[in-house]
Amino acid sequence: MGTLYLVRHGQASFGADDYDKLSALGHRQAVRLGEYWRERGMRFDAVITGTLRRHRETWEGIAQGLGLTEQDVLPWPGLNEYDAEAVVASIHPAKLGKPDTPELYRQHFRLLRDGLTAWMQGRAAPAGMPSYVDFLAGVTTALDHVRERHHGVKVLVVSSGGPISTAVGHVLGTSPETTIELNLRIRNSSVTEFVFTPKRHTLLTYNTLPHLDGPAYEDWVTYS
Repeated sequence: MGTLYLVRHGQASFGADDYDKLSALGHRQAVRLGEYWRERGMRFDAVITGTLRRHRETWEGIAQGLGLTEQDVLPWPGLNEYDAEAVVASIHPAKLGKPDTPELYRQHFRLLRDGLTAWMQGRAAPAGMPSYVDFLAGVTTALDHVRERHHGVKVLVVSSGGPISTAVGHVLGTSPETTIELNLRIRNSSVTEFVFTPKRHTLLTYNTLPHLDGPAYEDWVTYS
């Protein structure tokens, strides 16, 4: 039996012109996770990441914390996040202001929830995005790859909240509504664990932050 560790990227640059890069805190979250694992003698037999900048930077931070200078990484585009702006625009074409107030922040996530529901049900086609069926296939083929190629070892996946919650929803057989709620609750640099055999994955933990446990890190817990 193997173990698959799925890590959401560290805090990105929510509300900035370029979301797809880690904030200073996001870098620290990633390095701290690597340090936590190094303290426990953790090593991965395979590493798979999405191809977004925030995925790469998160892996680089983890590797720094682990004390690694080199490890082969398999890029997997199917582990890339959906385009949140396109999802919102598919149901709310009017341009929104930057979510820089509590009300605008809440509005953004209300519209995101509604847009995700419409996309997953096939009622919306966000510009430049695959159908939800194809998005799901990008995630499940990564799970299939892990089961087929890496039985009995430790595998790390670095991705985003959408693909990770989709993987959990697929394994548990949850409704689209539940998958969305899982997605919107996932924290930066959190760890989700599956154990797996050649036949199936089984959820072990979801959305945990063992590396940020303790008063010194209470301000490091973020969601975007």
